[in-house]
Amino acid sequence: MPAFEKLQAMLDAAMKQAGEESSMLLGQSLTVGESDMLNTDRRSYFGDDEANPVYVVGVESREAYPGRFYLVFALADAIVMSSILLGIPGPRVAEKRRLCIQEPDDVDAFGEIANQVIGSFNSIFQPMLPDKVHLKLLAPVKHVPGMDELTDELPLPDAPYLMYRAPLEIQGQEMDRIDIMVPPELANLFDPQPEPSAEELAEAAASAEATGQAKEEKPLPSILVMGDVEGRENLVSELEPKGLRLIHAPLDADLQAVLAQGEVKLALVTLQRTADRDLSIFNRVVPLVGRSGGSVLVCAPQWTRVAVLKALKAGVKGILMPPLDHDELNAKVDQFLKAS
Repeated sequence: MPAFEKLQAMLDAAMKQAGEESSMLLGQSLTVGESDMLNTDRRSYFGDDEANPVYVVGVESREAYPGRFYLVFALADAIVMSSILLGIPGPRVAEKRRLCIQEPDDVDAFGEIANQVIGSFNSIFQPMLPDKVHLKLLAPVKHVPGMDELTDELPLPDAPYLMYRAPLEIQGQEMDRIDIMVPPELANLFDPQPEPSAEELAEAAASAEATGQAKEEKPLPSILVMGDVEGRENLVSELEPKGLRLIHAPLDADLQAVLAQGEVKLALVTLQRTADRDLSIFNRVVPLVGRSGGSVLVCAPQWTRVAVLKALKAGVKGILMPPLDHDELNAKVDQFLKAS
């Protein structure tokens, strides 16, 4: 896949400026981190009925760069930003986020924030592009997985996308991320990629043929390790995979794409906290890993009785606590692999 380094730099600069300008609008600091680029499509992105509700903001690109791309916010994040703009006290903002309470005033307030964001995009994109561009905000669309039907065009068209995922942070509030979904054809207008050489085309064809042959074979049994970088490294350093493939993934990974890499027989998930929001990941991980007969174990430094019960209710088969004992960990892994 082309790297599109220029496009990523444009998007990162635009979101950084959007964060700074929105901070002035909100009266509170909003920070947007640098993005990671992933390849996805609508089916994979919205394939989990247990995923959290989102707000999809369409952006129409005009003039020399016609097309549309999409900003996808967690609905809970949109509620936090709109509530802050409306002057709602912090504890009530947190409660609205937790319960996903969106009131009519929130819709209007978020529309104002979205307008601010698109203004930042316009001010960054035009100087970085050789020809004229104008970005126009489209009406935001709320989508609740498992309740709202996917149509040909909503909440965004059924197509492949380059997804640029950037973390959001507001001091004192729990925030998630923004996903910027750009169709490859529009990405290539913003940041034209060189035509592949005959040699590169031949290599790509050979790779595609090898991939096709591999798909016909049974997927390699695998262990999935999820968590932040430090948590994954700690687990992997103690594991003895014994011929099984190790797949690494952050907690916000596209699970459909991750699980396509192998037949996951066991998932080890590391968490820093065990609040309801942290444990909600198992609503996605457990059923998807369970499709191949796999089990899910979780490792976290602190547990309450309530958190343990909630994890087990979600389908987690085992609880681990650091520091991890090498022999105990591998014995437990062997136990669940034999049972899968």
